[in-house]
Amino acid sequence: MGNDYAIVAEGLTKSYGDLHAVRGVDLAIETGECFAMLGPNGAGKTTCTEIFEGFRSRTSGRVEVLGQDPDTAARAWKARLGIVLQTSRDLTDLTVAESVSHFAGYYPDARDPAEVIEAVGLSEKSGARSMSLSGGQRRRLDVALGIIGNPEVLFLDEPTTGFDPEARRQFWDLIDGLKDDGTTILLTTHYMEEAEALADRVAVLARGRVVACDSPAELSGRQDGTAIVTWLTPEGRKSVQTSTPTNTVSELASQFGGEVPELSIARPSLEDIYLSLIESEEASA
Repeated sequence: MGNDYAIVAEGLTKSYGDLHAVRGVDLAIETGECFAMLGPNGAGKTTCTEIFEGFRSRTSGRVEVLGQDPDTAARAWKARLGIVLQTSRDLTDLTVAESVSHFAGYYPDARDPAEVIEAVGLSEKSGARSMSLSGGQRRRLDVALGIIGNPEVLFLDEPTTGFDPEARRQFWDLIDGLKDDGTTILLTTHYMEEAEALADRVAVLARGRVVACDSPAELSGRQDGTAIVTWLTPEGRKSVQTSTPTNTVSELASQFGGEVPELSIARPSLEDIYLSLIESEEASA
């Protein structure tokens, strides 16, 4: 396990009696990479993440994060991590500015609290108590607390839940900035467009196993690169699935003597492939 990898898991398992939550996961996440884990509830995403964070011990396998075993890593190692959990309800009596400044005191190389508050779009709420924030605003505060320590590895568990579309895009810009600074990011999300926008690579988990791992673009092209070509005929709309859509369109253009009525070409989206992988895994169970 070299310095090129921030997170490595080999044969990772986690069992609770007869319940096998994680079943032999192998992952190697490069330093500076944004890596997304996708999967339905119960797939093992949160369990894997908590093991990487040092919150949960594994049953078997080998794990290293920033070159250390999370089970035995010292406090200095934990200061190199940033964590945004699914839910957080602490510090409700403090203002936004007080909360961020308080957390900054935990880290040896903290970012400037005012800059972090501005980065997550909460400058206008810096004097407001956490309990008065909306769900989306509280989520932004969670992100601020996760990045205040200037982490080398940032864990984001469903970070944009409750965000409106504009706030989600702003958050994506923030994550892109962290990537540019060399931060390694492990993201779990149910938003396929978020994974496509942010992740260098995506792992799809189902029933505690990794069933696919690749870049969003490569993953979306898994089904033989096929496309669906649709057009309008006098009898109604017609579609054909083909791996050579350019040839198909050329043939249609010849038939119609030029423009093809209401022509459209669609390829499987990441969501299409994700659903197909999950359905296939569940069918084989």
